[in-house]
Amino acid sequence: MTTDPVPIAALQHMLYCARQCALIHVERVWEENRLTAEGRVLHDTVDQRQQHRRRGVRVVTALPVYSLHLGLSGIADVVEFHQGPEGETPYPVEYKRGRPKAHRADAVQLCAQALCLEEMTGRPVSEGALFYGETRRRQGVAFDTDLRALTEDTVTRVKVLLAETTLPPPTEDSRRCRACSLNEPCRPDLAGRSAHGWWTRRVERLMAGDDADSEDDLP
Repeated sequence: MTTDPVPIAALQHMLYCARQCALIHVERVWEENRLTAEGRVLHDTVDQRQQHRRRGVRVVTALPVYSLHLGLSGIADVVEFHQGPEGETPYPVEYKRGRPKAHRADAVQLCAQALCLEEMTGRPVSEGALFYGETRRRQGVAFDTDLRALTEDTVTRVKVLLAETTLPPPTEDSRRCRACSLNEPCRPDLAGRSAHGWWTRRVERLMAGDDADSEDDLP
């Protein structure tokens, strides 16, 4: 397994699609589509490190978080520090485009931030929120035993994935493939071949002035 810290975002990618996770974090492949662009614009408001107070709550944006115990690191979009009798309690808020989803990938990403904040501050973090751009509302997330266990299990799975040299098969949910910006380099119908190899051959053909695809170019 890798000894480098696991990016917290990789947990969300893993639960959405293990192949997507490997493409991004192993083969370093990235493409943007309308959905990812909308998400990037939404994050523009919280991507700069700032600190201010709102209604008595200390609010920090783009806060680096980490867990030495789990081997995690990442950036929390927003962390509110609520003052109580025993001091400040962190309350992470993750910004997402779209609307709440049936799967738990977003909740796991948020829970990972909470586990990091617990280790960093020594304070229990029992809940946080997901803010969805389409609904413009927060969805509260309780960091219960089941979610914590799923998050820690996903960390382990990502560590194993990052140590592999072959891509896993794509998700069986074709709807996720259609929404994924990596659909072209992934080529889910040709699973098992290297996307990095495809991109390398593709660049070589473009530099040679040949913009046409051939069967040899398929990943």
